[in-house]
Amino acid sequence: MSPSPPATTAPADRKALRWVYGVPLVLLNLAMAGSCFYALATEPRGPWDEDALTGIEAMAFTTLALGVLPLALTALALRRRVLSPWWLAPPMALALLALARWIHVTQQYP
Repeated sequence: MSPSPPATTAPADRKALRWVYGVPLVLLNLAMAGSCFYALATEPRGPWDEDALTGIEAMAFTTLALGVLPLALTALALRRRVLSPWWLAPPMALALLALARWIHVTQQYP
C-alpha cells in the first residue's frame, strides 16, 4: 500500500499557484473597476435622461456580474490556502459600490 500524499503543497507549487490565481484575479478586478468607474462617473442631466440612467444601471449590473467570477476564484484559492483573505476585499468593495450606485439611481430617479 502506498502512503498518501501530504496535505500541504510544496513552496514552489504554492508560488506558481499564486501566479495562476493572481493574474486572472487582477485582470477581473480591473474589469470590475472599469465598469464601476463608469457607473459612478456618469451623471444624468435629470430624470428625463433615460440614456444615462440606463447606462448607469447597465454598468452597475456589469460590475455585479463580473464580481461573481473573482469571488468564486478567490474562494477556491482560499480553500487551497494559496492566497490570503485580503484578495476578497477588491471584488466585494467594488460590488458594494456598484450596488449602492444602482440603488441610489433607482431611488433618486424613479
